[in-house]
Amino acid sequence: MEIRSLDPGDIDAAHDLQVRAFGPKSGDNMRARTLRTVEEGRMLGVYDGPRLIASAFYHALDQWWHGRPVPMGGVAGVCVSPEDRGRGVGRRLAAALLDLMEGRPLSALFPATAPVYRAVGYEHAGAQHLLTLPPEPLRTLAAGPVKVRRAGPADAAEVTALMRRLHAEARHNGPIDRGETFMRQVLEDEKVFAYLADDGFLAYGWDGGPEALAVHRCVAGSPETARALWAVVGSGSSTALTVRACVEPDDPLLWLLRDRSEDEVRRVTWMLRVLDAPAAVAARGFPEGVTAEVSLVVEDETRPRNAGAWRLTVGGGEGRLERDSGAREAVHLPAGGLAALYAGVPVATLRRAGLAAGGEAADPVLDAVFAGTPYMLDYF
Repeated sequence: MEIRSLDPGDIDAAHDLQVRAFGPKSGDNMRARTLRTVEEGRMLGVYDGPRLIASAFYHALDQWWHGRPVPMGGVAGVCVSPEDRGRGVGRRLAAALLDLMEGRPLSALFPATAPVYRAVGYEHAGAQHLLTLPPEPLRTLAAGPVKVRRAGPADAAEVTALMRRLHAEARHNGPIDRGETFMRQVLEDEKVFAYLADDGFLAYGWDGGPEALAVHRCVAGSPETARALWAVVGSGSSTALTVRACVEPDDPLLWLLRDRSEDEVRRVTWMLRVLDAPAAVAARGFPEGVTAEVSLVVEDETRPRNAGAWRLTVGGGEGRLERDSGAREAVHLPAGGLAALYAGVPVATLRRAGLAAGGEAADPVLDAVFAGTPYMLDYF
């Protein structure tokens, strides 16, 4: 069994694997995207002799952590031929992808099966939050003169810059940045209705039929703009029966609505992996008012350079992770525990889940340092 960059001549074989794993895809578009991914060195294949038996790739993304973008590899398309499942192929492929993403401090993925990824250091970190509610309460939200206009492909740069500004100002944790090119593709899609304000952006469309609307993102920097954008969605209340919206876990909409008695939220969880611990800490934002120094000991068999004793220092909104003698009492974390801590999972939860041990006096400090509820608005 050999794991290496996918051969461009195996695009059709990779397409067959993905269809068998995830169902039919748009053939020509999928092949073009796969070829581009191969050419950019972001895709691996697993070969048993000449036969391609598994493949996977990653998206080159940024992910916002306390208002700062951190380079992240978004793992996707992990598929193993049905007749070769159960041989440990998926785990070996997941481990190989960690090396392929060299230079990116973090990696994230939406797991089809968590044990495979936990075995190489990923752990549950956050979720997509899908809110379902009736459209009528949204229709009546608009208040005040907020200028909202339709957005098109020519607005891609402005929308991208706006989203980045809003994530930074709100000190968001978890949203991904796919760049201007991706945003242009979104705005070119005739099934997406996009609207832009000075401090807000909305993208939504019909959710498979005329009875439901899907809000892909609605982000605003002020209550007036949030009201105006959500009211645009609510204007479809004469036709649509429901609205399904991808929102922040503490989205302002939940406080703007006069009545929330009929909403429901579904969570789609994602996992995080710290690939380069010092770089991940240095790139991340931290609360301005928190000053801390904590000793950590990390166990990481798959990424040995993350392992060992560290001193975490935080101050002025920045952090650094430096090698430590380990003389002081330290908090011990496996690779998955480090990922979950980075994502803001309370240390008490990590201890009860067997993902942290020792150094109990540091718990309140670590909770303050990494506080946050991470989320994503995109599925990849």
